Amino acid sequence: MAAEATGKMQPGYGGTGEAMAGETELAGGGGDAAGQVVRSGPERTGPRTVKDVVSYSVDPQRVLFSATPDEIVAGWTTDVYFVKTREILERLGLADTPVVAEIFPRREGVLAGVEECRRLLMQVPAELRVWALAEGETFSPREVVMRIEGPYAAFGIYETALLGILASSSGWATAARIVKEAAGGKPVYSFGARHVHPAVAPVLERAAIVGGADGAACIMAAKLAGQEPVGTVPHALFLIVGDSVETAKAYHAIMPPTEPRTILVDTFKDEAEESLRVAEALGEALQGVRLDTPSERGGVTPELVREVRYRLDQAGYRHVKIFISGGLTPERIRLLAEAGADAFGVGSFISAAPPIDMTMDVKEVAGKPIAKRGRLPGKQENPRLKRII
Repeated sequence: MAAEATGKMQPGYGGTGEAMAGETELAGGGGDAAGQVVRSGPERTGPRTVKDVVSYSVDPQRVLFSATPDEIVAGWTTDVYFVKTREILERLGLADTPVVAEIFPRREGVLAGVEECRRLLMQVPAELRVWALAEGETFSPREVVMRIEGPYAAFGIYETALLGILASSSGWATAARIVKEAAGGKPVYSFGARHVHPAVAPVLERAAIVGGADGAACIMAAKLAGQEPVGTVPHALFLIVGDSVETAKAYHAIMPPTEPRTILVDTFKDEAEESLRVAEALGEALQGVRLDTPSERGGVTPELVREVRYRLDQAGYRHVKIFISGGLTPERIRLLAEAGADAFGVGSFISAAPPIDMTMDVKEVAGKPIAKRGRLPGKQENPRLKRII
């Protein structure tokens, strides 16, 4: 494919402003099997040597410290030892050595992040063959969840990114699966975006949906999952308007009919009392009340849910659902579901889920089984793997 030398790096994303010495940027893709990254723009000029790393600088005025997709594809988020590895292999003439690498987890969980890994590896110009479990499938400790075959230097620099994508996404997906099961089939929505850096918020909430969450509040995450975002309004609106009923009426009058009429009822008054006031104001249009009582007031308890449910039913508002959010754990969700809660918004339990450690091992070199001490040489067969590249 024809190459076009541009000579400049895109400003504002952390580059030096100059192309790396000896690099030619390929505007339309291309490259060789020795590990050259497909580049659709200047920023995809990545590190091939330690000298490149030393000469690289980051724009101190960039708006956010998170990496752009181009910076990730170029390899600037990798651990530096993979750059050293590639430089040495290229100097020894071994960069094209075909290898088989396998990724496995340290504990059980629900797999997510496969699609991002696939898209990242699709940027490699060398011919790779990749197999993986499907997103949303459960896995066991040490089960092979992904296998990559091809020239090591073509994908080795991405080990950091691949493991990070799978580890964090699978951790979030696993936590979402746990709370979904605790809810006993009742809807669970991910409200975790506020607990993480905005650069990864869509990744978090998409992973939660992969794990079983019914939806997400984060706009980009929901769109990536082919859904519409879920959520009504925060306490701020109620505090500014000054009254729950007036806020509910304004919401009902202004929001499109497709938006759910679920109203917060814990801002000013007793939750049961406020639920009745809002129900009387909106009548059949009210679909649900949301309880988000802060921990300073004891949080949402099963007794509170039972009382709100009883009073709504007694007043003829059996159609009104009870939505719970705020500091939810699987244990609390089970108790609240038994008490009559109908749906849950879960944030920190999902967002704070620990990553599931992933390890990538080279298992074959030039067709010969090999492994580090303590690991089994050769491919570890897993009939559940499906070809993705």
